[in-house]
Amino acid sequence: MDLVLTLLSWSLLLCGAFFFIAGTVGLLRFPDIYCRLHAVTKADTLGLGLLLPGLALQADSPDRLGTLLLVWLLVMGSGATACQMLARYARETEAPVDDP
Repeated sequence: MDLVLTLLSWSLLLCGAFFFIAGTVGLLRFPDIYCRLHAVTKADTLGLGLLLPGLALQADSPDRLGTLLLVWLLVMGSGATACQMLARYARETEAPVDDP
């Protein structure tokens, strides 16, 4: 049973890291700010959503689970707020949009 939990935990951690890397590639490759914001926020949300359960499987106390939950809540709130503020600023300053 311990081996199964370890394998599941590591697979969640690796999948989460993959989505963080994919978001970074999207940030570097997409043409305009709106596409970049979309790539980063979606990939980071999914990446964190996979990393935290992977870490929770390795947690040794309820305190650590509470800390992980608090981290998740803070990152979700701050990520959404930051994305909204950046998109609003881009719209107000009429940032160029790359139309294909």
